[in-house]
Amino acid sequence: MLIDSHIHLDAPEFDADRDDVVARSRAAGTTRWVVPGITVDTFAKTRDMLRYDGVSVAYGLHPIYIDQHRDEHIAELATWLAREQPVAVGEIGLDFFVEGLDAARQVAVFEAQLKLARDFDLPVIVHIRRSQDQVLKYLRKWKVRGGIAHAFNGSRQQADEFLKLGFKLGFGGAMTYSGSLRIRKLAAELPLEAIVLETDAPDIPPAWLDGGRNEPVQMSSYQQVLADLREDSIDNIARATVANTLTVLPRLVEAAQR
Repeated sequence: MLIDSHIHLDAPEFDADRDDVVARSRAAGTTRWVVPGITVDTFAKTRDMLRYDGVSVAYGLHPIYIDQHRDEHIAELATWLAREQPVAVGEIGLDFFVEGLDAARQVAVFEAQLKLARDFDLPVIVHIRRSQDQVLKYLRKWKVRGGIAHAFNGSRQQADEFLKLGFKLGFGGAMTYSGSLRIRKLAAELPLEAIVLETDAPDIPPAWLDGGRNEPVQMSSYQQVLADLREDSIDNIARATVANTLTVLPRLVEAAQR
């Protein structure tokens, strides 16, 4: 069993063949998936992914869609968190890579969601593109119960700071590129208990898809890449990354027991 700790299964790219996508994933050994929400308007579709056995969800306001988020959406998010009992608050965070996104507004929405995560005692799934130090700043301020630094691509020093705050680091498609030297070095040298696997499908496709649509079926290949980088067995990689995901998202354990 593998857990895809970050997949946008509710994305429109999967509307035509979602059942087949899930079936392919199961056949390749990935049988659990974490689907993070991105906007209030799409939360209902995110929740609908629970129809697939093995899916768990999170709810959050994604920084890339900052122009769509309104002040009242924070209260709506709180309602969803209280009623739906998700595994995390996410996908939340900061994105200083995409041009034209209001940085001050991103920070305000991010802080409001960290406060909710603290109030509900939930971990967070954070988006950290070109914003690792700033995200760390607000995580220290709000002291949430840890979570996952999604698509980690920072420095070793930044990685260590996330680990000190109770976070695991998400690795996936980016580490499959031979030119991603820093990411591959981190994947090879970080403590194994720091790492979770994720696809971010349909985004961040691996090198061999040549920019095509990503799918959770790639998880077994990511497991092999990580094993090769670490000169470890795929069985050990599977055991550790699954255990890491269950540790940082404890409601996944509760969901499996229901």
